[in-house]
Amino acid sequence: MSTDESATSGTADGADQQALESALQRLLEPLARLVVARGVPYATVEETLKRACVEAASAVHPQLAPHRRVSRIATATGINRREVTRLTRDRARAAPVTRPRSPVSELFTRWRTTPPYVDDAGAARALPRQGPAPSFESLAQEITRDVHPRSLLEELVRLGLARVDTATDEVRLLREVFVPGGDPPRLYGLMGANVGDHLAAAVENLLVDDTRHFEQAVWADGLSDASLQALRPLVAAQWRALLAAMVPALEQAVAADAQRQPRPAGRFRLGLYEFSASAAPAPEDDGEQP
Repeated sequence: MSTDESATSGTADGADQQALESALQRLLEPLARLVVARGVPYATVEETLKRACVEAASAVHPQLAPHRRVSRIATATGINRREVTRLTRDRARAAPVTRPRSPVSELFTRWRTTPPYVDDAGAARALPRQGPAPSFESLAQEITRDVHPRSLLEELVRLGLARVDTATDEVRLLREVFVPGGDPPRLYGLMGANVGDHLAAAVENLLVDDTRHFEQAVWADGLSDASLQALRPLVAAQWRALLAAMVPALEQAVAADAQRQPRPAGRFRLGLYEFSASAAPAPEDDGEQP
């Protein structure tokens, strides 16, 4: 067993360059698996990466005049000037990307973490669909008055996160984590947000000496399938404890900062991830020597 700590900053030179290329290969392999599985053409991936490189190079020199910026971006990225000009013009015409608030995920998180919607053991209670708190109706109204509780309930049910017991008129959560089923766009958005911020933290830790995002992991190998299965409940328990500690603190911070003028624009994300893989089965012996 071992632990991985955040890498220290440095430049890619010689052996460092080779190590960086190996790391990029490791990062891109899962992405390649996803795009191949979903039928995304290589040209689309290339265009997306090219656009991201132009954006990153442009951000390094925000004060340069447009004609000089094109030359500097082309030099930094190796992309020809014509392509850089096209991509920067497309970027100027594009609408700004916003991160819309998700009342459904907020409702799910509060239901999983906040008394009186959890029991003494920290599990989400089954809630009466309507009525005074604690009910699904009261929970929904705590999150937003702009969306009717019935609409939020229908969305939770559609995503496979909750069900309504018609016999008792109660609503029950079906999952401990917000992983909506049957909604690929939302799942892709969650992946992009979570993995994107994790990767952004790792990159800043490498590039900026005085910026240290928390990024550590513990790992072990030589494990059986039975051991891997036995570890999963422990991970789930750690996530429940993390939610219980962090959600009230974050809600308190958001409420306090909402009184500030101008409204602060900082954001925060804390995640916990787990990956496990069984060893590949050994090939069958066909009796021939190599």
